[in-house]
Amino acid sequence: MGALPARFRRERVLIVGCGDVGQRAAALLGQRVVLRALTSSTDRRAVLRAQGITPLLGDLDQPRSLARLAGLATRVLHLAPPPSGEQADWWLDPRTRALARSLQRRSLPATLVYGSTSGVYGDQQGRWVSEATPVQPSTPRAWRRVDAEASVHALGRSSGVRTTALRIPGIYANDREGGTPRGRLERGTPVLCEADDVYTNHIHADDLARACALALWRARPQRNLNVCDNTELKMGDYFDLAADLYQLPRPPRVPRDAAGDRLPLVLLSFMSESRRLHNQRMKAELGLRLRYPTVREGLAQSS
Repeated sequence: MGALPARFRRERVLIVGCGDVGQRAAALLGQRVVLRALTSSTDRRAVLRAQGITPLLGDLDQPRSLARLAGLATRVLHLAPPPSGEQADWWLDPRTRALARSLQRRSLPATLVYGSTSGVYGDQQGRWVSEATPVQPSTPRAWRRVDAEASVHALGRSSGVRTTALRIPGIYANDREGGTPRGRLERGTPVLCEADDVYTNHIHADDLARACALALWRARPQRNLNVCDNTELKMGDYFDLAADLYQLPRPPRVPRDAAGDRLPLVLLSFMSESRRLHNQRMKAELGLRLRYPTVREGLAQSS
């Protein structure tokens, strides 16, 4: 028998949740792999094909539609978020559970990388947090991410698939929709005063995509990785830095007890948690050298 055609020898990567970061990761992987992406939208198929990605129609909310995923990929990048609406079992992520079940039906992938959130740590009152820090979710969305991580790692332990959960903080980039603080600064949205302010963590979308691509090959089995840059700033200082770079007025500062009248609930929820993420494991195990080591470099590139 002759040698297999090159398309059969190349790795087959499936991206589940191929939005902004997934497409950036796909561009990095390029011609080295066969790229496929799960989408529930027929309208997105042409967009994906134009980027060299074969679209697969399926819906994580309809598990029967995922049957064709079994045995399809040698490596899987799962970036789809849990459901955001009301559900009886509000702490569960049925989407990740459905994906894990579908992958088990035939020839398992070598690796499964899941894009989680640093919100699983909850409020750490400004303390430094490593991957050894116990999770402490305080919101329904964080609880669902904890459940998703558990589903991913359970698959790894039971089957030998090398699973990784990337714990991701705030993603920014000038070419990402809503990806910079400029809009909030132009609207004059306030931030907390220094006494009430919280630490935040960041990663540029390009560096996150590079981490996703590297993790598909380099991440160790059943690992959690904080994926963040080297920035150590409170939220107000972050917006002051951005304002100075954009040559816009710095945002007004308000005490926490007055913030409820001026800020949306979603934003207030982010202002209720404070932590600083260690990223040594990411650098050591993925070998990732950050293109944007701090938000100053990333925001300056977009100013």
